[in-house]
Amino acid sequence: MKKLIIAGLIMSLSACAATENTTAVEAATKAPDSVNLGGLSNEEATTKLLEALLNKSYLASRAGPNGVAVDFDRTQFILQPSMNPDGIDRIMMNRFYAIHPKYVGSKEMLFMIGTLNQKLNFAKFVIRDKGAVIQVQGAATFVDTITMEELRRFILWTDEGLRQVAESLPEGSQDVIKPIPVMQNIQSI
Repeated sequence: MKKLIIAGLIMSLSACAATENTTAVEAATKAPDSVNLGGLSNEEATTKLLEALLNKSYLASRAGPNGVAVDFDRTQFILQPSMNPDGIDRIMMNRFYAIHPKYVGSKEMLFMIGTLNQKLNFAKFVIRDKGAVIQVQGAATFVDTITMEELRRFILWTDEGLRQVAESLPEGSQDVIKPIPVMQNIQSI
């Protein structure tokens, strides 16, 4: 009988030890709540930001040395850390739209972009590539560390602003201005 009690105690202690190890492993692999980019170059910060996004189950990939392409709610953005060791750090969020060739360089497009910049403050609208592309850019500011929740809310806020802009444009605008995909083969993933 004593042998059964001792064997039961050993089994109980083994189970407790195994439970403690499992908890330690789960804690070690939990996705971070924030990402510390302080003291890093833009390229190093990009790598660390990509890792943090992937750990939080975002669909993301590298986009050049200083960019992370992110698919968020079927919308694609490029995030670019802009690190400033003596001041405010930023994560720039970019969205690109192609302009129909008929409207490239047109006064109507310039007027629309100017009006958007005057009336809205959530992003800056810029015409690039000789009038063929609209770049929409916003910035999340922080000092060294940004929480993943702050980043998520920033993306949501900008995405919602762009949805409202799209809804306010005249009917047929979706044939003139189309989002440019920034991630390769997104549908195959």
